[in-house]
Amino acid sequence: MSLHIASARESDVPLILDFIRQLAEYEKLSHEVAATEDTLRATLFGDRPYAEVLIARWDGVAVGFALFFHNYSTFLAKPGIYLEDLFVNPAARGRGIGKALLTRLAELAIERGCGRVEWSVLDWNAPSIEFYRRMGAKPMDEWTTFRLTGDALATYKA
Repeated sequence: MSLHIASARESDVPLILDFIRQLAEYEKLSHEVAATEDTLRATLFGDRPYAEVLIARWDGVAVGFALFFHNYSTFLAKPGIYLEDLFVNPAARGRGIGKALLTRLAELAIERGCGRVEWSVLDWNAPSIEFYRRMGAKPMDEWTTFRLTGDALATYKA
């Protein structure tokens, strides 16, 4: 049995969309998925890629992914990596695949001179929270995430 993690290729777009839909179902957010193969292709592999994807394959079968992009810390004056999504198929969990994806992401952060890797997790997702804590990640309890989206984004004026 072997695990291989590599950067996604454009031919992986249908697989990436499938992983996104599976993650959304797990998070009870399927109704919010608007992504299509065309929008993923344009935003991940177009003229200006906005994010990157790592694909985990177990014995050649795709079993998980991590989608991430760079952010920036003004306090550190360094780039960082923001992990938008991490997902491992339920049947493949418990094999160290999630940990391997995060390990590869941490390696990329170091290779790229980043000061940190960060992400968000839903409050109710106790298994993931415990998994992240075991890896040494610290919750940022003193911060509240805000989001401007939809009509509020379209009509916002200072």
